[in-house]
Amino acid sequence: MSQSAQQHPFLQHDKFLLATFSSNCSGGMTVSKLPDRWQATMENNLKLAKLLDDAGIDFMLPIARWIGYGGETDFHGTVLETMTWAATILAHTKRITAFATMHTVANHPVVLAKQIATLSEASGGRIGLNIVAGWNQPEYQALGLTLPDDHETRYGYAQEWFDFVRKLWTSEEPFDWKGKYWNTTRSYGRPRPLVAPPIVNAAGSGQGRDFATSNVDFLFTPAIDLARSKDEIVQLREQASTKGRKVGVLTFSHVVCRPTEAEAKAELKRQLDNADWDAVDNLVRLQFAHAQSFPHDLLALIRERMATGHGGFPLVGTPEQVADGISQLHEAGFRGTTLSFLDYVKEFPYFRDTVLPILSARGIR
Repeated sequence: MSQSAQQHPFLQHDKFLLATFSSNCSGGMTVSKLPDRWQATMENNLKLAKLLDDAGIDFMLPIARWIGYGGETDFHGTVLETMTWAATILAHTKRITAFATMHTVANHPVVLAKQIATLSEASGGRIGLNIVAGWNQPEYQALGLTLPDDHETRYGYAQEWFDFVRKLWTSEEPFDWKGKYWNTTRSYGRPRPLVAPPIVNAAGSGQGRDFATSNVDFLFTPAIDLARSKDEIVQLREQASTKGRKVGVLTFSHVVCRPTEAEAKAELKRQLDNADWDAVDNLVRLQFAHAQSFPHDLLALIRERMATGHGGFPLVGTPEQVADGISQLHEAGFRGTTLSFLDYVKEFPYFRDTVLPILSARGIR
């Protein structure tokens, strides 16, 4: 079947998407020293995948990491590789989509295209691709690679990489690829994906957002201030529209949901009081190279959110309050959000039983 003959279910409806993020990484999205923090074993990931699959959650998104962030816990120092993780998740589920998160510089287009196509055939088209152009210099050094200083080079490389992948997925005949970064003879990709895999990318720079609005189905961006997010989403949609494209904007959230607001706030405080602040500061320095130029109060906010949710939008409170937060994201124009928990398997069932029915009643899900 031609890859272009069908669309993935994500692209055939406009319901608010829900997913989980980073369950393949030690600590998940919480930079914590707590003994009950998330343990990213394959066993735990499969338990979570089955819970999500049965609940109708749309997808699972992993983070590709090769070294951790140090500190007492070496946050994200233990990580399940995302392509083999996705294959395992897909083999044990029936409906949910699993994404593979791939660094362009570390994965050859011909190999990547065949891996995705194989998982598409094996899962009935439930595989997606998260493209990472690169930003983490210590990680590049651990791979023996050089991270270009400028975004133009990184995204120029990513553009040729993805152009090559798409041609492998769509070309009927073998072809020679003559580009800046690859020079091949008689390349082709068989099998091809059963349906067009949904493509996601997180980008903040101008070059990154130009790449995203030109190529992907969904762009990830943090929701720090929802008023600013509304304007940002409009701009991104307009940018994609000028290219004849539609791009959904996704964000990520951290959930602390309890029967009472006091219990939820107490749990959030427990997580903050037990944060691995050395790892948090390492993460902030890497992701916000010019963080000192931010107002002090904003930097403090970012630092706290990094500790409890990797910078994600806080969904803290009762089930009604958490549902209100998700509704606010929906009203701001986001197409969906990922969710993280201190312990995904322990906490998701309460979210499933109490928050999802509210979202359904409001017509969001």
